Order: sequence, then C-alpha cells, then structure tokens
Amino acid sequence: MKALLVNDTTKTFYIGECKDPVIGEEEVLVSVKATALNRADLLQKMGKYPPPPGESTIIGLEVAGVVERTGEKVTRWKPGDRVCALLGGGGYAEKVAVHEGMCLPVPDGMGFEEAAGIPEAFLTAYLNLFELGGLKSGDFCLIHAAASGVGTSAIQLVLAAGAIPIATAGSDEKLQLCRKLGAHYLINYREEDFAERVRDITKGHGADVILDPVGASYFEKNLDSVAMDGRWIVIGGMGGYEVEKVPLRSLMRKRASLIGSTLRSRRTEDKITLIEHFQDFSWKRFSYGSLSPVIDRVYSWKEANEAHSYMEQNKNFGKVVMTINEEEKS
Repeated sequence: MKALLVNDTTKTFYIGECKDPVIGEEEVLVSVKATALNRADLLQKMGKYPPPPGESTIIGLEVAGVVERTGEKVTRWKPGDRVCALLGGGGYAEKVAVHEGMCLPVPDGMGFEEAAGIPEAFLTAYLNLFELGGLKSGDFCLIHAAASGVGTSAIQLVLAAGAIPIATAGSDEKLQLCRKLGAHYLINYREEDFAERVRDITKGHGADVILDPVGASYFEKNLDSVAMDGRWIVIGGMGGYEVEKVPLRSLMRKRASLIGSTLRSRRTEDKITLIEHFQDFSWKRFSYGSLSPVIDRVYSWKEANEAHSYMEQNKNFGKVVMTINEEEKS
C-alpha cells in the first residue's frame, strides 16, 4: 500500500510504499477514504511524540473509510460497512488495521470527509468533559482554544449536557465561529484577561470545568479561574509544559482537581469503553444534526505538507482533513 512517510532530514512528507497491515482476529482492515490532522501529528512528524509501543509508526490518529476485511472473531462489522475509527497511529495511509471496538458507524447522511473529523476531537472532548471532568447541567465550562477541533467539539458537547460554555480564542473571527456553535460567552485572550472575565461572567463562582490545551503559560490564570471543587483538565502544552512555581495552598483552598490527560496512551480496553459511552450519548445527536464536526479545510494527501503548515500557523477553524482519493490508489 501507499502511505505518507516523513523525510527524516527535511521533516516533510512524501508518498511511499509500505507493507499492507496484517489484521488480528478481533481487528478490521479499513480502506481509508479520509483522515484528519491533530496536533499530535505535528509533534510526531518532528520526532517529539513517538507512537505507543505496538502501534504503527505511520502518523494519523483517526480515519473514515470502508471495512475491507474482518478478523475471525469480529462480530460488529462486515465488509462494505462505512466506519470512522480512533487509532493509535497509521491513519495517513491507504489501509489501516484497527480493533473492531475502536470503530464507529459513519452517521446517516454524513460523508467520509466529515466523519474523519469525529473520532479524535469528539472523544478527547467527551473523555475530559464527562469521564474526568464530571460535567453536569448548569456547570460553567471554560474552553481554551475553542475554535480548534477539540474546542468546537467541546462547545457542542457542553451545550448537549445543559452546561454553559465560555470560549476563549485569539481572534474575533474564531470567536464568531464559537458564537455560531452556541458558546454563551466569548473571550479574546489577546485583548482581555480571561480570569477577570470568568469571575465577572460567573459572578465570582468560577469555572466548574476547565478544558486546557495550553498548559504552562495559562497556569496562574486558570488557577484564578477554577471554581471551588472545580475540575481543571490539562490536555496539551501549546504554551509550554514547565511551571516554575505551583501554589499548592491556592489549589487546596479551592479543593480543585488538577488532572493531566492524554487519549492516545490509554489502554485499548479503556478506549473501547469510552467509545461505547460516547456512542450512547452522541450518535442520535449526530443523526439529528445537533452535533456535527466542524471542518475547516480539506486537502488531498498529496498536499500533506501544505495541510500541516496551515495547522502549524494556527490558522484552522475546527478540523483539517486530508482525502485519500481512489484515483491515487492505482
């Protein structure tokens, strides 16, 4: 098969040849129609985020496509089924092997390009908002980088839970997207102190849940923003990973939970359970249109370097998708 490989010297992509994946007895072979970009992909390309042991070294954490073949013990899927899937790696390729429990049906009426934008972003948001953050109706939820793939997914999930999304982003254009998605409050972090705004918006209560992909540079303001008994989940380090001083007394005084979280490194069994919970909560909502992946741009995989450059410059509003076209598989 063909796959996107990385030139170790230039750190750029080229389409090269790889062996077809071999499926296990509980796995399916998916013919990939589309894949989506994630910040983990940018790091892995630069050699800063190696895949977990046993996972494909090919980049790519989510795909949408058609089941081509199934393992002997597979019961959920059959050849021809349209699926989207969460991966530990391998998505930037014509084919990928994945455990049957890591697949979801493509929602009715949805194309592969949209469906490819569901697994990583929505499952990351769901895991951290609900499974770890305990989000409930009426909670204030502070969502940083709210116009990103995870952020746009989080806004929709927060609203579905009856909670109150507070969105931060670095431009008015990105905040307008958040408004269209239903965010109750908007904060331009380049122009406002988000901790002061959160105090004003919540009348001093603070954010019950903080979804934080920024990390170190937001540490003090997030500590100011978190509510009593609040849950503050760090899912990334766009603003760095090292915090010089951690005022534990302030954290203790608020009885706040500071949680570090990644999805990729979780056990397959835990991911399967997460996917089951997420499907129960969300799939009717996708069919009805109350949940929908936000797709910014769609590139051909021949344009992978341009796609990565676009995301590296933080230009994307929602997800960036790459198609794996049939005519390119000949």
